[in-house]
Amino acid sequence: MATRSKPEGFLDGHFLIAMPSMADKRFARSVVYVCAHSGDGAMGIVINKLAEDVSFRDLLVQLDIVEARSEPDLPGGVDRVKVHKGGPVETGRGFVLHSGDLFLENATLPIAEGICLTATLEILRAISEGRGPDRALLALGYAGWAPGQLEAEIQANGWLHSPATEAILFDDDVDGRYDRALATIGVEAAMLSIDAGHA
Repeated sequence: MATRSKPEGFLDGHFLIAMPSMADKRFARSVVYVCAHSGDGAMGIVINKLAEDVSFRDLLVQLDIVEARSEPDLPGGVDRVKVHKGGPVETGRGFVLHSGDLFLENATLPIAEGICLTATLEILRAISEGRGPDRALLALGYAGWAPGQLEAEIQANGWLHSPATEAILFDDDVDGRYDRALATIGVEAAMLSIDAGHA
């Protein structure tokens, strides 16, 4: 599997970590995994907000991947796949961030070393049949930025950024991802001020 070479200054494969001054409340205390960033804009998946009202099993039934039964016959690891609120754009569409051990031709986008994005029903089917990637995070919707918008939000103190780690991206402790992402750059949440930048 090939990985894309990342142009200097772009944040593909990085975490965006929301600052307390984040103006958009939908992103308060969010960690976003940046899937694509270029002069044309940016796209990412929020990785630390669960969709409480839907389970992966429910989704498989809704999409007719498995039959509706009281206990669908699924591999044991399926219950570890949590459904996340990936962002406010296209919330009815699913995106799977996953380890690079599964690559679907013409469907899987390599993002960084060992991390890919696939947005087809085939990957959900593969997971439900026990032949999916070793690690996966399913999100409904995504976060998107127009050209220059993300850069402006970073300059306005809306986001910190750090290289992403698989340990945080796929950690079962979804609530702890924000603090752990901050810790990778030596910051504690308590140190952050809403008035950051003012002496």
